[in-house]
Amino acid sequence: MSSPFDLKKDIDIAWCPGCGNFSILRIIKKVLESLAIDPQELVMVSGIGQAAKIPQYFKTHYFNGLHGRALPPATAIKAVNPSLTVIAEGGDGDMYGEGGNHFIHTIRRNPDITHLVHNNMVYGLTKGQASPTSQKGFTTPIQIHGVILEPLNPLAVALSLNASFVARAYAKDHDQTADILSQAIKHPGYALVDIFQPCVSFNKVNTYEWFKKHTKYLSDHDTSDREQAFHLALQADPLLLGVFYQHEKNESFERSHPIYRHDSTPLLKRAYQPEIIKEIIESYYL
Repeated sequence: MSSPFDLKKDIDIAWCPGCGNFSILRIIKKVLESLAIDPQELVMVSGIGQAAKIPQYFKTHYFNGLHGRALPPATAIKAVNPSLTVIAEGGDGDMYGEGGNHFIHTIRRNPDITHLVHNNMVYGLTKGQASPTSQKGFTTPIQIHGVILEPLNPLAVALSLNASFVARAYAKDHDQTADILSQAIKHPGYALVDIFQPCVSFNKVNTYEWFKKHTKYLSDHDTSDREQAFHLALQADPLLLGVFYQHEKNESFERSHPIYRHDSTPLLKRAYQPEIIKEIIESYYL
C-alpha cells in the first residue's frame, strides 16, 4: 500500500537485504500516516551513517548534515517554526559517539522533537568498528581482542538528565514499535526512542535471534516513576522494551524561550527588521 511519504520514483536503497533499517523506514511512514502528519509540515534531520540515510527515502523536507550533528539543527528548526513536526534520526555511532555531546545538551534544552536512534551496536557504514553501545568482548577488525570498554547506556543517560520521554523499541516488532513511536511523536517535549536494529553484515552477535532471546517488554510499569525507570534501564539481560519514563513538567525549549514569551508568532513568520540587527551589530563596535 502506498504512503503519502513515498517517493514517486523507485530508487536504489543503500542497505543490505535483511537490514533492520527497512522495518524502521516502514514503521515511521505508517505512524506518520496514522497521525495524519502532512508531509509539508514534517522535517526530518540526520547526520551521517546508514541509518541517517532514512530521510532520503521520504517525500518530505529534510536536512542532512555533519556526522553527529543532527540535534542542533533539529532544535533550531523547531525553534523558528514550532508548528512543524521535527524528527532527528540516525545510528548509535552517529548519535551517541560523534553526537554524544549534542545528545546530552539537547536533553537539557527539551525541544519538542522526536529523537530516533537505530541501535545495532556497531558502525555499519564504515564496515564494522565498535560503537559506543557495542557489548564488552565484541570483536571487530579493529577490536581484534574484543571491546574492553563498558557500553554506553543511552536510556540511563537520558533518565539521569530527566529527559521528558524515554523509550526503547525493537525494529522486528512492528506493532509495538509503531505504538511507541506514535507516543513519542505526540509527546510535547524531547522524546528519545532507542530502537534495537540488527546489522546483518557487520554484527554477527546481536542478530534477530539474539534480540528475540535477550529482550522483554515492560509490564505493570508506572511511566511516571523515574527512579524505577532508571533501575529498569540498568537491567542487562533481558534488555527491556517499552516506554520507561514520561513527564510534561518542563516547558519545551521553544515555548520557554524569552522570544516567545510575549509573542507566539513563529520567528519564521515575523517581519524582517534590519534596523534592529544593525543596532545590535553596532553595539559591539561603536
